[in-house]
Amino acid sequence: MSGAVLAVLVLCGCSGDGAVATGGLRAAGPSRPGSAAVLAAADALARARTARVRTALETVSGATRVTIEGRGVFDLARGTGRLRVVLPPGADGARPGERRPVAELVTPGALYMRNRAGVPDDKWVRVETAGLPDGNLVTGGATDPVTAARLLRGARRTVYQGAPELDGARVWHFSGVVDIERAAAAAPPRARRQLRAAERGFFGRTVPFDAHLDARGRLRKIRYRFSFAAHAARAAQTYGAAGGPSGPSAPAPSGPASGGPATVPGTPPSAGPGAGPDAGLTVSSTTTLHSFGTVVRIPRPEPGDIWAGTIAAP
Repeated sequence: MSGAVLAVLVLCGCSGDGAVATGGLRAAGPSRPGSAAVLAAADALARARTARVRTALETVSGATRVTIEGRGVFDLARGTGRLRVVLPPGADGARPGERRPVAELVTPGALYMRNRAGVPDDKWVRVETAGLPDGNLVTGGATDPVTAARLLRGARRTVYQGAPELDGARVWHFSGVVDIERAAAAAPPRARRQLRAAERGFFGRTVPFDAHLDARGRLRKIRYRFSFAAHAARAAQTYGAAGGPSGPSAPAPSGPASGGPATVPGTPPSAGPGAGPDAGLTVSSTTTLHSFGTVVRIPRPEPGDIWAGTIAAP
């Protein structure tokens, strides 16, 4: 598909060998989180329990710029979420100018998608996130806020940037880079496998971030800027919902089906005009959280609701 890839990493900071950067910062008062709160963002989100989410992923390859947008809800404590992702015009078999919406369920270890081209309307496609070239940090077309917050455990060189307003609330802006290897080492076992996959998909070990926290230390907005390695961009095109088994315990599908591989929504496209054969991709991923405490119910698909057949290429 001529879709987009989008980035997902959150960070805050340590400097040097992991010491929290505090240059020029006063000790955090009761109304303002300090740099250490960036490292603890995942814990603060788990305490918040639930939230509504907006996502925007932008991919730049050569002269080509593509954006995927999404909205949904997340159970932050359980690491599950429901998103409605809107693909770029003409992507995934849509008519020219039409933007296909894709329903997604994000769960620990797996991504479920519905309304994919070549799949019955009432069936879900299941993909194991650890089997994707980037660990599904961007391939699903949206940044999972739970994974994004866990990435912040690898934050380094965190700098306080000020206290703007976001959606009518005061927030504290921090920037820095996240070390994916360090974040993986601090993650729970299943999330560790996912982040280890991401280590192989991006240029270098660090990713720049901008994080906005509220007075409770909750992540309100996170933006990552990724450089997607060219080899991973090519490999990702063979993943996604393309042939192969697709049951409750199946690995990430990886074979061509009915004329070629179909990709998941955010899978990297081929290099755009002006890009050489080894060109990679630049990906910006922004995730915004609001309405904490909203009621969230996210049932998982039953085994009979998961598509086990091949997928016709659009």
